Amino acid sequence: MNKILVTGLGKVGTLVGVLLSKKFEVIGLDQNDPHYHMKLPFSVIKGSVTNGDFLTQEIQKVDAVVSALPYFLNKPIAKVCADLGKHYFDLTEDVETTQYIMELSKSANCVMAPQCGLAPGLIGIVGSNMAGKFEKLRDIELRVGALPRYPNGQLAYSFNWSSHGVINEYINDAEVIHNGVKKMVPSLDGFEYINIEGQEFEAFTTSGGLGTMCDSYEGKVDTLNYKTIRYPGHGKLMKFLMYELIMKEDKDTLERILSNAKPPVADDVVYVYAVVEGWQNDKILREEYYRAFYPIEIDGKQWRAISWTTAGSLAAVVEMVANGSLPNKGFIKQEDIPFNKFTKTHNGSLFVNPENYHS
Repeated sequence: MNKILVTGLGKVGTLVGVLLSKKFEVIGLDQNDPHYHMKLPFSVIKGSVTNGDFLTQEIQKVDAVVSALPYFLNKPIAKVCADLGKHYFDLTEDVETTQYIMELSKSANCVMAPQCGLAPGLIGIVGSNMAGKFEKLRDIELRVGALPRYPNGQLAYSFNWSSHGVINEYINDAEVIHNGVKKMVPSLDGFEYINIEGQEFEAFTTSGGLGTMCDSYEGKVDTLNYKTIRYPGHGKLMKFLMYELIMKEDKDTLERILSNAKPPVADDVVYVYAVVEGWQNDKILREEYYRAFYPIEIDGKQWRAISWTTAGSLAAVVEMVANGSLPNKGFIKQEDIPFNKFTKTHNGSLFVNPENYHS
């Protein structure tokens, strides 16, 4: 794998191209100019992925495709990759899109690896690595929050990530394992409070964060769930907007209102928190993982925490396929990725010592 096409040059996709260009020949594709006006270490072509002939023509020229586009644009890209035998990676949190890609992988002569971001993605790699240390499992509880460091207003949020993706996670039902049974539960539910280094947060269920983990751990654990971390009061207000004002019926208007009201901020933080309980040597034990990630400088530019954690996780998985640490064919589940090998890749090292990352 030498030549990679990165589709979608927004806040995350541009950085994906930058990170991958340190190891591969990268071509960027977007119908618009790249989100950031900067000198890029890769070439860029303009075009729309909705043009099937153009898309097929460009994918034929490369060894792999990385989609950093919104989830609703990924299916046709994945289909062309499967048909042509080109490795495919994306960041989707959408369950139905992932199921579609999983079906494609059954007959594809290439890697199909969706959900390679932060949640799903990194959090599943961390959680399954912890779970592997136990002889018998009881609980796996995974939490991630991408937040402004200095929130204001009652919503206490900024849309540094795709507003379409956030709304999708809040509306769709979520898979969990509860009392040993896999089931669907409503998002924006299951509220709990978390205290991180003296700061109080809330967490609630959102869809997609577990990826394929419920299938992998069904019958092996009593409780498995994923919740999004927010500042207190956020979830209640979003529930009011979506269900009392019934704006879930008009997602485009909701997205436009929220993006206008809460634009991105430069100073953000990503919290990654995982708890696993189980038995070792007949003793019940609890293991925790917690990290807070902040903006860092890469190639002379400051990148938001949500951008580099998402892009870095995806780039590390691509590296692992290229170096043989992961299979070169079939569907790759995030929970099957060894965390120790993940962090040994060039881009995976970001999650160990982000301040020491170098070109």
